[in-house]
Amino acid sequence: MPCPAAEDFPILATKVGKHPLVYLDNAATTQKPVQVLEAERRYYTQQNSNIHRGAHYLSRLATEEHEAARSTVAEFLHAGSPGEIIFTSGCTAGINLVAQVLALSGMVRAGDEILVSTDSHHSNIVPWQMLCERTGAVLRPIPLTPELQFDMAAYEGMLSASSRIVSVPYISNALGAVNPVPQIIAAARRNNPDTLILVDGAQSTAHLPVNVQELGCDFYTFSGHKVYAPTGTGALWGRKSLLEQLPPWQGGGEMISEVTFARTTYNTLPFKYEAGTPNIAGNIVLAEALRYVQQIGLREIDAHESELTRLLYDGLESLGGIRILGPKEPRGALISITVPGVHHYDLGTLLDQMGVAVRTGHHCCQPFMQSLGITGTTRYSFALYNTKEDVYRAISCTERALNMLR
Repeated sequence: MPCPAAEDFPILATKVGKHPLVYLDNAATTQKPVQVLEAERRYYTQQNSNIHRGAHYLSRLATEEHEAARSTVAEFLHAGSPGEIIFTSGCTAGINLVAQVLALSGMVRAGDEILVSTDSHHSNIVPWQMLCERTGAVLRPIPLTPELQFDMAAYEGMLSASSRIVSVPYISNALGAVNPVPQIIAAARRNNPDTLILVDGAQSTAHLPVNVQELGCDFYTFSGHKVYAPTGTGALWGRKSLLEQLPPWQGGGEMISEVTFARTTYNTLPFKYEAGTPNIAGNIVLAEALRYVQQIGLREIDAHESELTRLLYDGLESLGGIRILGPKEPRGALISITVPGVHHYDLGTLLDQMGVAVRTGHHCCQPFMQSLGITGTTRYSFALYNTKEDVYRAISCTERALNMLR
């Protein structure tokens, strides 16, 4: 089981009052290992320079490191080439980039339908709403089953000649449910091979192996800060033929080949989509974080986190009077609960006072929460550094908190 050395994550030694920290808010952001922190320090003390156009040593060094980082991300996602990797500030930026360039492209027209899952994060709703406002397309939510699983039958019934875009999370950040993404993609392809498919990998990239070529989607995006990298980092993978066809998103330096006052010729991939000075340090450090994960192994991480999740699920269920949202299997490293008569914020606050860090609220899934008739949940989420002792502490502290609140 992956259990990295405690010194890899010094923040986990934090005390909350007199209690040792149990950090179970990893779906919001993961902690950073010292290897990642050192990579950022090393860049700024040994490599710092702007990239691609400098003729001097530091610029060449930074450029080589930056483009090597792109290759690392491509390898991590099993992309066809590094040119298919566009660096972004995170998953939200990736989805917005796709929605914006599709709006500019003319590929989406009035009456086209954009299908998103009901439990989508706002970042997988609002950019598409903005696209609909610009084009006259229609946003349609894909329902869940009564067991709060992706409703494949309903989805297949929604697919039609008007289906232009399908965009779904691989793992729901509100439920932890693992969506049947390969089947979702296959159904869309059977209906219309030209339907564009985006996979929101914000909650899956740190936990499950991903091969974008085998998946068969058109776009895949993720946030670095949820996979042990700094905030403000991430990447969008896009199918090369599509990226070459679509227009650029923003204008400025780097995304150009030649500029005159009469016209501009755009750069080749991936630079066509990376206007301005990128987050050079962040992208280099993102690659370091991915290497850290690869060294441990995603299959090993998944097995470890799955054991912890089952242990927490059974422990919370044994307390009684708790509703665990979504199916027991298949489930990612995340559990959301509601307790009749107990506000999620009150429960989260008491857990914090006992040293257990969880997330409370609607988790940027307001339409989904409204469909359930609730304002939010209490969410526990794991990372590779969590332990069985963390689970036992979470269960006992939850029991103690609920005894105070009920």
